[in-house]
Amino acid sequence: MRNPFFNIKKNLSGIISLVFIILVALIAFFAYAIAPDNSKNANQMHLSIHSKAPGFEVDMLVIPNDIEPQSSINKLLYGDKNPDIEIPIINYKISNDTIYYQEFNQFDYKTLSLQLIDGSPIMHKKFYFGTDKFGRDVLSRIIIGARISFSIGFVAVFISLIIGLIMGCLSGYYSGFVDQTIMFIINVTWSIPTLLLVIGITLALGKGFWQVFIAVGLTMWVEVARVVRGQVISLKQREFITAAHVLGFSDFRIITRHILPNITSPLIIICAANFAASILIESGLSFLGLGAQPPMSSWGSMIKDHYNYIILGEPFLAIVPGVCIMMLVMAFMLLGNSLRDVLDVKN
Repeated sequence: MRNPFFNIKKNLSGIISLVFIILVALIAFFAYAIAPDNSKNANQMHLSIHSKAPGFEVDMLVIPNDIEPQSSINKLLYGDKNPDIEIPIINYKISNDTIYYQEFNQFDYKTLSLQLIDGSPIMHKKFYFGTDKFGRDVLSRIIIGARISFSIGFVAVFISLIIGLIMGCLSGYYSGFVDQTIMFIINVTWSIPTLLLVIGITLALGKGFWQVFIAVGLTMWVEVARVVRGQVISLKQREFITAAHVLGFSDFRIITRHILPNITSPLIIICAANFAASILIESGLSFLGLGAQPPMSSWGSMIKDHYNYIILGEPFLAIVPGVCIMMLVMAFMLLGNSLRDVLDVKN
């Protein structure tokens, strides 16, 4: 038998996809440590420099804001809840203990006592991906938004896996009324368009972060259940299952100890596909305004907020998050294809 690891090493697209997914996962976890704007949800607004092109640079007058102390762990997980106040400026001069500054797109000079500031009050800032319509750093919003995509993937796949395994095992292992009832539920759920069903569940549960996760998970279990049912039906006719019955093992033990370990390969493949599908569904919901709610950063909501900028000369505001969604979904699909080739016992 060939080593599966040796097989996957020859699949360059699978390796690249896996590395990319791990990289995005690390970026998502350490998002607030990496993002230039580490405020909560990367929501530091600078209205005077809104909709600037990638690579825009400006000087910032930074005023410390230490109202409430916050631990480093809390900042890493939830962002800086009390970020420093940043004022974009185009000109300034310091005289004695006073700084005279001219705000961006303003003509009058304002003054500020340097006794309120420790260290240098001026910071040069570069917005590598530009700024959105509220003057927020697009790069920071992209990085923080990666958390939503990965979270929705893990939670939705976990919920669909639990429900799909239970329904699929019951339907495949037991025939008659149990199988007919579960298959009726599966067929009815399958016949409803996925996005429409998710919208209905979301409206019933309410708009919000966790509601979307639950809604997506409750609509993706059908694919898992159908695959599990087919695998269980084929396995329960095998000799080792018949031997387990003869030895008097319980149905629960036969399913958990003898059947489930033999269907892990197709489950891994379908989980990779469901991960990609959940990211697309969440992006669609956020685009419709039913996903993550403002000011929470989401790739789908970023497209929704700026899709009209495509014809206004600033298409990057919608294209950048769209490309991020495309690359992450494509990585999971390529990884799923690679896993299918590696885990296929016929090869």
